[in-house]
Amino acid sequence: MRTGFGHRDMKDVSEDLWVFGYGSLIWRPGFDFVERAHAHLYGYHRSLCVFSHVHRGTPEHPGLVLGLDRGGRCHGVAFRVAPENEQATIQYLRDREQVTAVYLERHLPVRLADARRIRALAYVVDRNHGQYAGRLSYEEVLRLVRQGQGVSGRNPDYVRSTYDHLIGMHVVDPLLHRIVDSLAQEP
Repeated sequence: MRTGFGHRDMKDVSEDLWVFGYGSLIWRPGFDFVERAHAHLYGYHRSLCVFSHVHRGTPEHPGLVLGLDRGGRCHGVAFRVAPENEQATIQYLRDREQVTAVYLERHLPVRLADARRIRALAYVVDRNHGQYAGRLSYEEVLRLVRQGQGVSGRNPDYVRSTYDHLIGMHVVDPLLHRIVDSLAQEP
């Protein structure tokens, strides 16, 4: 509970479940939330470093999706979930993000745009998992994005949607920009 400043009866929102989104969660969270805020996560960066075998590809024709990889910082979105929806939200996210166990579920310190500091549930890529792609050449990234199609749709659509929403947040991702430009030049 907060004390002082006349907020004695208000629950401290940093105790609520927060979820950090850096890719498709930005534009398709899939769960109810009571607050959405621009946020920064330090120590990780957004990277097209995960071979997608389900959502945007198959094992035979993998796509490439975003993961939080070590180093740097990531500008994303934090969603605050109402207490009565916490367990359902966590289960939904586990079903969505952990379908092949390529991500590690972590509670990480995040700074919101208004300077509040919270801990948020985030999914960090497991570098020891077989679907971890690491750093690939631009040509290989583009090839994988072009070919990928899975249960959640086409890989190029995923990249375009993420890019468009990041631009809407005034976030520039040079690699996504380059991929979107290359895709736009195709017949």
